[in-house]
Amino acid sequence: MCTAVTYQTNGFYLGRTLDYEHDFGQSVVITPRRYPLCFDGKNTLESHYAIIGMARVEDGYSLYFDALNEKGLTMAGLNFVGNAFYRGAINNKFNIPHYSFISWVLSQCASLQEAKTMLENVNITGDKFGNLPAAQLHWIIADKFGAVTVESTKDGLFVYDNPVGILTNNPSFPEQLFQLNNYLNLTPDEPKNRFCDKINLTKYSRGMGALGLPGDLSSQSRFVRAAFGKLNSISGNTESESVSQCFHILDTIKQIRGCCRLGNDACEITRYAACCSAETGIYYYKTYENHQISAVHLLRCDLDGTSLLSYPLTEKQQINDVN
Repeated sequence: MCTAVTYQTNGFYLGRTLDYEHDFGQSVVITPRRYPLCFDGKNTLESHYAIIGMARVEDGYSLYFDALNEKGLTMAGLNFVGNAFYRGAINNKFNIPHYSFISWVLSQCASLQEAKTMLENVNITGDKFGNLPAAQLHWIIADKFGAVTVESTKDGLFVYDNPVGILTNNPSFPEQLFQLNNYLNLTPDEPKNRFCDKINLTKYSRGMGALGLPGDLSSQSRFVRAAFGKLNSISGNTESESVSQCFHILDTIKQIRGCCRLGNDACEITRYAACCSAETGIYYYKTYENHQISAVHLLRCDLDGTSLLSYPLTEKQQINDVN
């Protein structure tokens, strides 16, 4: 289970959590401009935009979970189990395997508008990568001008405008968005007595305007909670303040070991939380065991290189001893 959140101050950010019962061997990976990319098994893209993000590298291929390109376009893939449906190759379409969809978009599109134009003629296939099982996914694509959700289902491929800049897992995005109607009474301000003007009802605690905000770990509840936090968030405009606030929003939906049990002693936890900065090209992350924010800088690397760059995650807790 996962959650993705866009966040805008003077800069633009995409944050996400990856929640699962085991690791995928992921690291922060940079694909430079001249690293050859092949999406259909035939044609190789020799030159493209540089990409940074969280990925598993398999046989020299970056299987990105979420990423940012040098132009400020961001993207994340989230589980969509039971609803995702991929088709075989379709004539006169870009037939892109689901595992390379993020690389395909970010390597060639400088903006959300360019991505939306390319998506008009794409078909996402269920081809497997080696022995890895096909992942059932849907995606959020975003830049500072907006966001869309991409879903491939039995009814077809859909590109939905995403006005809240939030995505979780199930149900489908239109249903996730519709459920916000059930919470239109929530407010970050002090509530007023609308129950009955004949009864003197008392506010006995701060924060009672958010009574009814769901606190469980389901996808739909995380969608509502992330939307409420993001849309009412107030922070400074510096990079440091913005990144800090993005992580605070993600903290409201993190999974704690033991609270989501899957049997056989397996528990779903937030393996990592990440925030990528579109303006600076920095990929920030923290892991379940290490709360300190680590950063990998795209623009400090040789963007015209020909080799993948992989940065193992700092997993051990970093504690700042002050005496």
